Amino acid sequence: MRLFETMAKGDVYFIAEMSGNHGGSIESAMEIVRSAAAAGADCLKLQTYTADTITIDCDSPDFQTQAGGLWEGRTLYDLYEEAHTPWEWQAEIKQECERLGMDFLSSVFDPTSVDFLESIGVEMYKIASPELVDVPLIRYTASKGKPMVISCGMGSEEEIAEAVDACRSAGNDQIVLLKCTSEYPAVYEDMNVATIVDMRERFGCHVGLSDHSMGWAVDVAAAALGAGVIEKHYCLSREDKTVDSEFSMEPEEFASMVRDVRIARAAIGSATYERSEKEERGLAGRRSLYAVRPIAKGELFTAENVRSIRPAYGIAPKHLDDLLGRAARRDIAFGSPIVSSDLDG
Repeated sequence: MRLFETMAKGDVYFIAEMSGNHGGSIESAMEIVRSAAAAGADCLKLQTYTADTITIDCDSPDFQTQAGGLWEGRTLYDLYEEAHTPWEWQAEIKQECERLGMDFLSSVFDPTSVDFLESIGVEMYKIASPELVDVPLIRYTASKGKPMVISCGMGSEEEIAEAVDACRSAGNDQIVLLKCTSEYPAVYEDMNVATIVDMRERFGCHVGLSDHSMGWAVDVAAAALGAGVIEKHYCLSREDKTVDSEFSMEPEEFASMVRDVRIARAAIGSATYERSEKEERGLAGRRSLYAVRPIAKGELFTAENVRSIRPAYGIAPKHLDDLLGRAARRDIAFGSPIVSSDLDG
């Protein structure tokens, strides 16, 4: 597990979220694992629940999906029954991740999911945005002493603080908070990734982004603001309609995101006014003072016979005013640089 090691080096840790994109097929799930590794993911993430551990089988209005949302017209139980990843697959998926050099992560939704993941030897845990307010679950999960990645979608400052305090009260300070906008897909104007900077300072934790928007411009922006983790839903193709495919990344997109985020992170660098090695070699391309007409010894330097031009083998243009009106102490050929000794006397 290289989560904190990656962030300590100033790199971004990429999580590919499978969620329900396997479409109920373990063959598709394993293909997603292999594809995510090839696309540059550091970690493959699942969700460990069943319909019965996350809700109840009830069709009253309280248990209907949100009107106007991506999953409108279904009961919660029906949706989660389709979307869940069978627990009997998860050890095999974890083993395939490890074979491919990827970390394995899963969201937990009740104590039984924590206990199950403990039984297969997981090394870190995820708390999904809706569970941000389940303080007893967070405390129990944190008590296992493993890193906690917590999505903060819909979370107020107070609710995030309570989740962080729940971890710390269990003696666990290995916390990564993910800025998240719980929209599917998320609207760019609602994402407010500037909050990443405030979250890091306010809660004293590592911070990243759980991103449900389309494309990866937001992820580049988040990396520029210091996000150490980026999580995106991942599918083989949005043409394969599953519960999460509409807002998931395809392999080529994920690979492009990894590339562009790393470029952005490298370009940020550090605050410095030192020249790079290549800039040093380019200094000759600056301007300097040159004779633009032949100048005889004793002739005055004027705006007609001296100009600031490229390249930079003469003295700097800032010396022009001091030079004008002086008499040349030597013959200077057309196209010759004005040198520091020409300022003497």
